Amino acid sequence: MNLKGRNFLKIKDFSPEEIEYLITLSEELKQKKKQGVLHEELRGKNIALIFEKTSTRTRCSFEVAAHDLGMHVTYLDPSGSQIGKKESIRDTARVLGRMYDGIEYRGFGQEIVEELAEYAGVPVWNGLTNEFHPTQMIADMLTVKEKLGHLKGIKFVYMGDARYNMGNSLMVTCAKLGMEFVACTSKAYFPEQELVDYCLEIAKQTGASITLTEDVLTGTQDADVIYTDVWVSMGEPDQVWESRIKELMPYQVNKKIMENAKESAIFMHCLPAFHDLETTIGKQIYEKFGLTEMEVTNEVFESSQSVVFDEAENRMHSIKAIMYATLK
Repeated sequence: MNLKGRNFLKIKDFSPEEIEYLITLSEELKQKKKQGVLHEELRGKNIALIFEKTSTRTRCSFEVAAHDLGMHVTYLDPSGSQIGKKESIRDTARVLGRMYDGIEYRGFGQEIVEELAEYAGVPVWNGLTNEFHPTQMIADMLTVKEKLGHLKGIKFVYMGDARYNMGNSLMVTCAKLGMEFVACTSKAYFPEQELVDYCLEIAKQTGASITLTEDVLTGTQDADVIYTDVWVSMGEPDQVWESRIKELMPYQVNKKIMENAKESAIFMHCLPAFHDLETTIGKQIYEKFGLTEMEVTNEVFESSQSVVFDEAENRMHSIKAIMYATLK
């Protein structure tokens, strides 16, 4: 499998075989790190990380993965780059592409990372946009495979706001890998029909299934994976909290939901999660709405079925695989 020089912008761009290759490569690189085997096979290369939206896991994953591979990293935070302000996306891409061997972008519209990739001349990796979160997908599928032993036929239920990057990316990934994807949420939070239709066509070829339902018990019955994310994304105004809480609280992941799934089911979350009052936003939500937990209860988050920290670690191994595959 040769992915050298390829961009990694969205899972739609990759075949099932290519996705499976990246998952397998993630497993191999993870094993090397656990065994203390040096794998600085990209020594001498340099990458730039552009973050218009800040992140803990994505930044740390790229930096540690790059270091393990022998690369040097330049981090550009929201105040450290002129991208889109004093300098166009196109010009930024053409400048950085002459200095770096690869560029990561985490920010807003998908069109920004697509334009970067068009003009950079080096691999560009999508660390998150409003529409897609492809690096998270490889980590998530690696986690499912590790915990449940396989991917094909897995019933994967996403609860909450399925209209944006996580719902979109998980639906596409499950379709590509022959899994049973369920978006379990209010109809107003279903993914866009155009993307649903795309996934239904892919599912015909892979044996996957795509289901959108508002029925919590039906949607989560005998699920292998229950997945959720925060209800308000970065960049959205605080005013939307009230409506989101009202409309999405029926889709909170709690003990009843997990008991309706298979006994072997796992709980996943891409983090950060509002499951207690130990964050500034969590305290603000409590003061305003009287809620001590949001998209997932602390009982589930801290349970033996929760694999969220294995999933978080796998971000680093999967990002390493993506960079290795596209640069080596």
